[in-house]
Amino acid sequence: MYKKSRRKFWYVVVFTVVVALISMPALPFLPENVQKYANKLAINLGLDLQGGLHLEYKLDLSKVPEGKEGDAKDAVQAVVERRVNAYGVGEPIVQLAQRAGETFLIVEFPGAESMEDVKNVIQKTPFLEFRVEKTQEEMEKEQKQLNEEMSEFLTQIHADAQKKAIETLNRIKNGEEFEVLAAENSRDADMQGIENVIDFSKKDVYPVEFSDVLFSENMHDGDVYQELVTTEDGWFILKKLASRGKGEDLEVKSQVIPFTKISIPVEPYKATELTGEFLEQANLEFSGGGMGGGVSDPQVGLQFDSKGKELFAQITKENLGKRVAIYLDNELKSAPTVQAEIVNGRAVISGDFTTKEAKDLAQSLNEGALPVPIELVSQQSVEATLGAEALQKGLKAGVFGLALVMLYMILYYRFFGVIASIALGIYAASLVTIFKLSNLTPMAITLTLAGIAGLILSIGMAVDANVLIFERIKEELRLGKGMKRAVDEGFNRAWPSIRDGNLSTIITSVILMSMGTGFVYGFALTLIIGVLVSMFTAIILVKIIMKYICGEWLEERLWLVMHNKKKL
Repeated sequence: MYKKSRRKFWYVVVFTVVVALISMPALPFLPENVQKYANKLAINLGLDLQGGLHLEYKLDLSKVPEGKEGDAKDAVQAVVERRVNAYGVGEPIVQLAQRAGETFLIVEFPGAESMEDVKNVIQKTPFLEFRVEKTQEEMEKEQKQLNEEMSEFLTQIHADAQKKAIETLNRIKNGEEFEVLAAENSRDADMQGIENVIDFSKKDVYPVEFSDVLFSENMHDGDVYQELVTTEDGWFILKKLASRGKGEDLEVKSQVIPFTKISIPVEPYKATELTGEFLEQANLEFSGGGMGGGVSDPQVGLQFDSKGKELFAQITKENLGKRVAIYLDNELKSAPTVQAEIVNGRAVISGDFTTKEAKDLAQSLNEGALPVPIELVSQQSVEATLGAEALQKGLKAGVFGLALVMLYMILYYRFFGVIASIALGIYAASLVTIFKLSNLTPMAITLTLAGIAGLILSIGMAVDANVLIFERIKEELRLGKGMKRAVDEGFNRAWPSIRDGNLSTIITSVILMSMGTGFVYGFALTLIIGVLVSMFTAIILVKIIMKYICGEWLEERLWLVMHNKKKL
């Protein structure tokens, strides 16, 4: 039994030496080649500790087909990761978060300083999508729905326009110049000409409501019609400037003060599944079919992957003779008419591009086209000096707290307190080791100021476990049991309380991680890690150390572990 305890004790010693070496900030005695590798084991510091930039984008998933939202989110994250990894600053972090039913993309750039440069890296990623024409029934249905939704707003706007038209007509009747009022209201014009002047035109050119007034025998040159002319487009004040010709050749020149109704047209195109997600390659091309009519017209050629080919072939097959619109960042770039089914997966974005613009667009598309639009909703910048100051204060708080806890344990629990202090030292070294070694895995842990708070809190959890164990051992000693048996009984009786207390903390932390982001997530993660490590050191390591060291010699010196040696 003694040999087994000794072997376990030496395992603890070896473990302690290993974590102590890894956790050390520098190992100057190592060979240069080993030192170079060891220096890569560093703790990832969050923005609040080393400075940098934090941006949050909201994802617009409204046009994503039902059931494919998860794929779209993953695709956005992958595309932005490719872009920010090429930025070359620190270790950027790109992660998704859910809040209040919305999906957000969080991008962090440790060490970055220029907010505008970082935003350009992300936002210049164009959102490419293909849309097809809506049917007449779809257009009418959406227009009706839109009008119903906006009816109260439109009614008020139209009432204000009619009221203004009546007031303007009364001002003209009271002697104010028609031309002055026409210029004053020219911003509302929807008519051809300067200051709403319609040049000489025949009767059939004018709207019916206009021609009935302007071509009336009672309307003479220079007359202003004394009533509002009402059409489905709004309210109008008419002045007949001049006329020429006779009969069917009669032409009238007029001036109009318009007060038009507002109409909110619906989008004529609807989204398809074909987006930049399926883009394989984009290239700068030149074509003679552009506006310039020569080979100098730059355009961007697109080549889709296998899935994109299938989607593009299906779209062109189902929309023969119709337009397929190509949108970049929700802006219509071109809408060619489909002449035949396209099965080779090739398309062209044409427009008023310069060669540089087309080249930059092709490069941006190749770097990654976003499958859904994103909108910047939050940005935060932390200066490096503030981060360094926060790190220094956080570390001081951690070291000071650890030292005070060790001092208290030694003063109150004496020899047991020394063992607990050694365990706390192993605990601290183990945490640093975990943080450093995580960099060798895909799940690197980033330490934030909130994370340091979680670690300091976990020190209290570790001490709490030791307190429960030591008090149980002291109870067993007061009952007259030997040291070895007292240690076993103390650990066994303390375990349920330690387990339940730490489990409740872990459950709470998991809830915080699932619902929170940023600092809250970092606090919960480090608290979980700290609690698990504290349970390992308190339940396993301390027990091994005590079973090996605490023997008969300590039974004869109970004053080293107890203030009161009186048996119950």
